[in-house]
Amino acid sequence: MAGVLVRDLSTATVERLKSRAARHRRSLQAEAKAILEHAAQTHDVEEFWEAALAMQKRLAGRRQTDSAILIREDRDR
Repeated sequence: MAGVLVRDLSTATVERLKSRAARHRRSLQAEAKAILEHAAQTHDVEEFWEAALAMQKRLAGRRQTDSAILIREDRDR
């Protein structure tokens, strides 16, 4: 397994991380690992907008039903 060393974190940052780790009942190292793993799995904003634009292009020209109408019909059943 690979290791990462982060240098020159401010004292305030380390204290916030320690506080967050305590809330999650983890060590500082486990909290930092969880944060990094989550960040690595999360899609970035550019990827999101690329996917949104691709979907918009795929759906262009199709007739869409107002969701309020669909919800109302479902409630009336």
